[in-house]
Amino acid sequence: MGLTYNVVCKRKNPIGRQRLEGYNNQMMENSDTDLGTAGEPTSRLPVFDANTCPEDMEKMMKNAEAASTFLKAISHEGRLMILCHLVSGEKSVTDLEDLLSSRQSAVSQQLARLRLEGLIKPRREGKAIYYSLTDDRPKQIMEVVYDLFCRS
Repeated sequence: MGLTYNVVCKRKNPIGRQRLEGYNNQMMENSDTDLGTAGEPTSRLPVFDANTCPEDMEKMMKNAEAASTFLKAISHEGRLMILCHLVSGEKSVTDLEDLLSSRQSAVSQQLARLRLEGLIKPRREGKAIYYSLTDDRPKQIMEVVYDLFCRS
């Protein structure tokens, strides 16, 4: 579900194409902050303008839809807290109930939504069900959220 925008067609404006290709190179390098030719910070985001071809715009729209679905899945404080706890490792439903001071039904409802969106996966051990993150996306988002809202 990466949000990388690659050039997939010929562009009318060769300067715009260079900017987008430069963006793709920045994404490959995965640098945090780059400096432009004048020494000012540049964005890792692509530049879309009137010269962007329809194929690139269609790909951007599909990526925006996937990102929107992902953000909706984590847009509830209970689900955010569950992801916060699962970043540190697998937890049982009972563990999550205790950590969140919530009833089992409320925790299970939020776990079901996260599972439906493919962000967490269950593992059964006897009568207990354990949950963990399916991949690194939730951890990456939680790190950004932590940096923006929780650091002093």
